[in-house]
Amino acid sequence: MIILIFILGYIAIAFEHPLKINKAATALITGVLCWTLYILSEGDKEAVIHHLDGHLSQIAGILFFLLSAMVIVELIDAHDGFELVTDRIRTTSRRRLLWLVCIITFFLSALLDNLTTTIVMVSLLRKLIADREDRLLFTGMVVVAANAGGAWSPMGDVTTTMLWVGGQISAMNIVQQLFLPSAVCLLVPTLVLHFRLKGNVQTPTRTPDESGISSTAFERNAVFSLGLAALLFVPIFKTVTHLPPFMGILLGLGVMWALTELIHSGKDESDRGNLSVQSAIQRIDTPSILFFLGILVAIAALESTGMLSGLAGWLDRSVGNITIIGLIIGFLSAIVDNVPLVAAAQGMYSLDTYPTDHFFWEFLAYCAGTGGSALIIGSAAGVAAMGMERIDFLWYLKRISLLAVLGYLAGAGVYVLQAAW
Repeated sequence: MIILIFILGYIAIAFEHPLKINKAATALITGVLCWTLYILSEGDKEAVIHHLDGHLSQIAGILFFLLSAMVIVELIDAHDGFELVTDRIRTTSRRRLLWLVCIITFFLSALLDNLTTTIVMVSLLRKLIADREDRLLFTGMVVVAANAGGAWSPMGDVTTTMLWVGGQISAMNIVQQLFLPSAVCLLVPTLVLHFRLKGNVQTPTRTPDESGISSTAFERNAVFSLGLAALLFVPIFKTVTHLPPFMGILLGLGVMWALTELIHSGKDESDRGNLSVQSAIQRIDTPSILFFLGILVAIAALESTGMLSGLAGWLDRSVGNITIIGLIIGFLSAIVDNVPLVAAAQGMYSLDTYPTDHFFWEFLAYCAGTGGSALIIGSAAGVAAMGMERIDFLWYLKRISLLAVLGYLAGAGVYVLQAAW
């Protein structure tokens, strides 16, 4: 019944527009119903609640991270900070802009992480492309590029970080072994799309701030620098303190909040307008955060009932070949969260079976990191983009999914050949 509820919820999310039901509402209903069925079918209610509490702490960390990143990006945008970047991008050629956006996303994702990078790049695209259809196409490629860029960095994707912290991979080795496959994973879909695109994009007409309030050059530069520093600080904070990433970004947001209050301290409350953090919090897309909550809660139910670990065990028994298992886990991560899948694999295989930096762990990092691009709700980056740009599930399936799968398989092939060589 839980699997059936999850599948029906998944279908309802996919057909959000025909059904005219917001995907956040569907996700929340699906998540709560899965846990309701779970607790009603179990004799030990306390054990179920204990499982839920354990998952809730992890889910809350992801949501606080997403919320804080959105506020920081919104605050930079309110101060026109992104103009420091967009003013330097002169090209309007669809092809050139595609390569520029994908390359920037690929490397930025390795420095930050795929979720934060997607939020930043989608905000940039709003400044660069006026036509919605063009912007959605570029946003879809940002998801592919962010996931590809996050796979080869120990801090670029949560599953890669899990394997790094668990001792299954080492930082330098994962960079050396996965950079080329991840680059190919992005190169193939970008090349295919390159030959489809022609002409120029329509850039948004720049008008004075609609609220009548404009930031000074000092404020724009200061807030952009503070925001970028807050985002870049997160992986450093995590490495030094070993605290989860949401703690680092909460600290960054708090410092940025205090400093922007000082910057605007000489202004009246009415003059601050949309330049304050309070205003930025009101403008962020709350439904996308609730959608994320519902999806993660539903997947947590599948994990707690042992369905995901059972699936991993079945794959091990019936398939056996670790290369094929890695590929299947990658495709499965487009349907369910890659975190519990990787956690199940970590529990199934010990370091005695596959030592640190073994083929399987590196290939798993690649597959779990990039396979989620096949569907818009298959990764944190995709969910964030879906919420920010109101991307339809079926639109992404028609326009981006095949490109993402081609890149995924091409990168996997490169890794296998590279390992064999």
